[in-house]
Amino acid sequence: MTAEPMNSQIDTQIAASADTQRPLTFRERHASQIRQWRLYAHMFRKSFSSMLGLTLVVLFLLLAAFGPLLVPYPEAASGAINMSAKLQPPSSTYWFGTDEMGADIFSRVIMGARTSLWIGVVITCLAALIGVPLGILAGYRGGWVRAVIMRVTELFLAVPGLALALAIVAALGPGITNCVLALAIVWWPGYVRLVEAKTLSVKEELFIESARSIGARTPWILWHHILPNCLSPIIVKMSMDMGMAILSAASLGFIGLGAQPPSPEWGAMISVARTYMPDWWWYSLFPGAAIFLTVLGFNLLGDGLRDILDPRSRDR
Repeated sequence: MTAEPMNSQIDTQIAASADTQRPLTFRERHASQIRQWRLYAHMFRKSFSSMLGLTLVVLFLLLAAFGPLLVPYPEAASGAINMSAKLQPPSSTYWFGTDEMGADIFSRVIMGARTSLWIGVVITCLAALIGVPLGILAGYRGGWVRAVIMRVTELFLAVPGLALALAIVAALGPGITNCVLALAIVWWPGYVRLVEAKTLSVKEELFIESARSIGARTPWILWHHILPNCLSPIIVKMSMDMGMAILSAASLGFIGLGAQPPSPEWGAMISVARTYMPDWWWYSLFPGAAIFLTVLGFNLLGDGLRDILDPRSRDR
């Protein structure tokens, strides 16, 4: 064998060795995860109901973000009085008509999207922040810790949620803040039950035993192994709870315990509008339609996420 082919072969081996030792790019390190998320996105796009839910949710999020720039009468959100336009039917001037104070209902409905979505986000996040850590702790530690946490959880679940929220708001006083706190207190037990059951199954997996065998501490295991494996059902539950939280807050506003007039909150608007039914039908129709479409959007989105992230639901 000549020296030139030998040198060429050695150079090729050195180049291949250097190539294998170079740092991997982000796409190379997470190639399997990227393929999985592309599959999820493809499955989601194939579902008409999931895309409809996502469209409705994005629409109301945009209205909440840019509502003040879109409404024709921004002063209507603060309860401005224009008695000359009192209870006008829908027209080219007032698309959704006006209320008993002459305020533009279209402007109030659009501005109310920010209030209602903010209420739903805060309730859901507070409930998850309380319930998820307690569920992980109960499922992983077991013993008397699990017994205490689950007995308290069952105590809350034994009382109808809306009835308990009514009692809490009645004790604290009406208002958006008290309404949010009351509903968050009602909502957290559901996250405890969900996460505790998921943790019980995950902690028996071999990778948890491997982490313990190499001396990993419990907080590290909970943060890096238990919580990531619980995220899928948590995300699905939060997406579906958003709609129900908005509906529950609107229910409290309807009976006068939630947002107070002239706040442009949909439930409070319907509460005032019910005294003007059926002659001035538009007053309650459009806030009610906003609640319906928002809850529908989050429920359809949650169903779509569940079908993608939960393999058992796809097998049924």
